[in-house]
Amino acid sequence: MSLQSLLAKLPFGPWRKAGPLVSVVRLSGVIGQGGPFRSGLSLAGVAPLLERAFAPKDQKAVALIINSPGGSPVQSALIAKRIRDLAEEKKVPVFAFCEDAAASGGYWLACAADEIWADESSILGSIGVVSSGFGLHELIERHGIERRLYTAGDKKVLLDPFSPEREDGVAHLKSLQADIHEAFKAMVRARRGARLTGPEDELFSGAFWAGRKALALGLIDGLGDLRSVMRGRFGEKVRLRLVHQERGILRRLGLRSGGGAPLPQAGAPEAFAEALVAAARASLDDWAARSRLGL
Repeated sequence: MSLQSLLAKLPFGPWRKAGPLVSVVRLSGVIGQGGPFRSGLSLAGVAPLLERAFAPKDQKAVALIINSPGGSPVQSALIAKRIRDLAEEKKVPVFAFCEDAAASGGYWLACAADEIWADESSILGSIGVVSSGFGLHELIERHGIERRLYTAGDKKVLLDPFSPEREDGVAHLKSLQADIHEAFKAMVRARRGARLTGPEDELFSGAFWAGRKALALGLIDGLGDLRSVMRGRFGEKVRLRLVHQERGILRRLGLRSGGGAPLPQAGAPEAFAEALVAAARASLDDWAARSRLGL
């Protein structure tokens, strides 16, 4: 046995033979803008993590830990596409591991992987589109409130919650939902292919299932957790490299210290307070204004 082989068996030092590497990215939360003090998953926030995850040379795979009930169909599609682009560019297989939920947009993200794994109690599927709102026109009439709404274009406001529901507005919304649903179904068909065993009218009904039923329907490839599956696939010495996301109250308020707009200096408490208030107000405005159409 050579000296190099002997040194490689040592549990320390530069000669130690490292095990195969798998980078891990956690995708957790609602997909989209999010809300006050709650960040959401978006391409802008996730892209740097994905770039770092796919960067190492000679790694065996990239693993996605997914825990999401869904959200924006656009952000779901953009994140999934970036994952596939990087996987094909780097020629690295991708594994998805679903935790509590990979439902709706969360399942869209899981479909970006080459294999999908879940716990037997994970909630999966919900391949559909939903839009919700309220009809408050009778309430404001009862309290003597007059609604004043001015538009240029007769379809500018079709589903105003303070006006009576319009049939053409509902028809237009259902048309939008149908288009988005078709895009979702096309993604699932393209990625799962012949592995889907359930009838399409059931798979694409918007229903959701626990892990064992999802496995029987072909929505996932197996039941298992990240560590066990990766060790079974790449050996006991596999190294799981977690790619961290920046956390904390400053990031959630949009005041990141590691990039983006600089924070006010320590000697300017008034400016710092104003920045916090402005960020909080912007988050509230975005939350109130974001679309209700989602996955």
